[in-house]
Amino acid sequence: MKARIQNPAILLPDALKALMALSKATEKDGLPYVTRKLVHLRASQINACSVCVDMHSKELKKAEQSDERIFAVAAWRDTPYFSKDERIALAMTEAVTRLSEHADPISDELWEEAARHYDEEALAALLVTIAEINVWNRLNASVRQQAGAAWN
Repeated sequence: MKARIQNPAILLPDALKALMALSKATEKDGLPYVTRKLVHLRASQINACSVCVDMHSKELKKAEQSDERIFAVAAWRDTPYFSKDERIALAMTEAVTRLSEHADPISDELWEEAARHYDEEALAALLVTIAEINVWNRLNASVRQQAGAAWN
């Protein structure tokens, strides 16, 4: 299989700059790097973005995360490998990524739990991180970008 076109963000350099700036904005906020990468991986799994699943799995491995944690992201609820903060981030990721599946995608209960674990800046960073990876997933999936062939 071959990508339909090059990644749209590469074809539109200003879009790439904007997406990179959006990502950078979440780095100084109290949301740990590994949590951001777990969010990236989970959203990418939901959206079937092979490029991002491949990339973020490798980033987690490079960040010295165990194979058990990386392999279990899709089944995080049923494993002992994630902290409470990470579980909240993964629950928020699923809710925001699947907005149309529920009348109230982010329940008050989930929001209040997230607010207990993250201050406002970290919570904002979490939401921006989820939105950012969903943009990348949609761009890659739309053009059928292939894992291992990013940006070709």
